[in-house]
Amino acid sequence: MSWRIGSRRRGRPLLAAGLALAFAAPLPAAAASLREQERSVLNGVNAARSEHGLPPVTPSARLERSARFHSRDMVARSYFAHGPFWQRMLRFGARGPRLGEDLAWTAVSKDATETVLRLWLASPTHRAVLLRPGFRRVGIGVAAGPFMGFQRATIVTADFEGT
Repeated sequence: MSWRIGSRRRGRPLLAAGLALAFAAPLPAAAASLREQERSVLNGVNAARSEHGLPPVTPSARLERSARFHSRDMVARSYFAHGPFWQRMLRFGARGPRLGEDLAWTAVSKDATETVLRLWLASPTHRAVLLRPGFRRVGIGVAAGPFMGFQRATIVTADFEGT
């Protein structure tokens, strides 16, 4: 889902097809705090953006805190929803002017982050957020634990910021 600060939800942009999960370019220093699965999601997001001629998104510490908080909260309270997205993003210092968020969860343990990326790219709404040309910063939060009747699931939140 994607919003513009100070306005209601906007229409969906046009979409393009394709994905490459390999991303060879080095990550910026700000990515140092990312955990292995979060780094894997960032690599996949930027590979998809590159394949569509879009600039990469760079990690943002404030968006990372927002995304991690939300993923952990969903695991702890066993729900799957954006919830009060706007308030959460502002609380963690998101600046926009446009904000977006993609959520996913999977009980697949092997290649969970690749599964999440495939799910996002297969969904027109999630794909539109991931491939929005104006997004420049991202925060990725991955949490795992018992969820929705599964002994272990992986929940991913990606919070985007830009124009």
